[in-house]
Amino acid sequence: MGFIEADLHCHTTASDGLLTPSEVVKLAQGRGLKAVGITDHDTVQGWQEAERAGQEWGVEILKGIELNTDWQGTEVHILGYELDPDAPNLMERLETLRRAREARMLEIIERLRTLKIALTAEDVRKFASGESIGRPHVAQALMAQGYVESIRDAFERYIGQGAPAYVPRSKLSPEEGIALVHEASGVAVLAHPGVHRLERGIPAWAESGLQGIEVSHSEHSPEDERRCREMATKYGLLMTGGSDFHGEKRKPGVKLGSWGVQMEVVRQIKELAERARRLSFTPKP
Repeated sequence: MGFIEADLHCHTTASDGLLTPSEVVKLAQGRGLKAVGITDHDTVQGWQEAERAGQEWGVEILKGIELNTDWQGTEVHILGYELDPDAPNLMERLETLRRAREARMLEIIERLRTLKIALTAEDVRKFASGESIGRPHVAQALMAQGYVESIRDAFERYIGQGAPAYVPRSKLSPEEGIALVHEASGVAVLAHPGVHRLERGIPAWAESGLQGIEVSHSEHSPEDERRCREMATKYGLLMTGGSDFHGEKRKPGVKLGSWGVQMEVVRQIKELAERARRLSFTPKP
């Protein structure tokens, strides 16, 4: 994709990242990026702070979210870019998803209790600075109380898929995630498809309105990137990219701006979103 000018997949304290939105933007400026995508899980809480910081540090902000969906028992993450926060039902839908996250966290705690691990909801909430709570916050609480040595250890021993305290997430299909993004005049992109080898699903999702594929990603091998490029070309999809940055202690070795795209991709995403907004606009009588 050429020289990296924009990292379009970053998490902040609004969900499960370790840096605040303004800290992420300042770091992006320090790493020479021209743009950064703020893509927290199921929340737009970090957008305003990021945009203020973007003006201060001269970094363009691509406003996004990441939706976790389920397809045939496999996690599929849908990135939505440049959604209209005033779109009907968007905030209510995101609030429903966050309530499901809270319920999942409580059930995980119950399962941990059967394993003689005494963790409370407050123990977990102490590590969640924003609206959206998730398993990484549970992992931090387990670390703080000495039950595990690292976040990876927590997932492998207790809360990852197949582990004894794992709880499946509430079911949202990829098609429903794509529709939610489109309802808010956003641009729907499939995140890191190489991680779970999702090529079989792409034809149907493209038919449902998927507009891009994340090609450059911290967990993609060169072979993953090649396959993603082929699929994007075949179905006429944008090729996006980002690090999936969360902070060094959350995702060791994943540095902001080490994966991403050139600014032309940012322009393409914003043009698609603007076109969607024009098409959805209905003048008042």
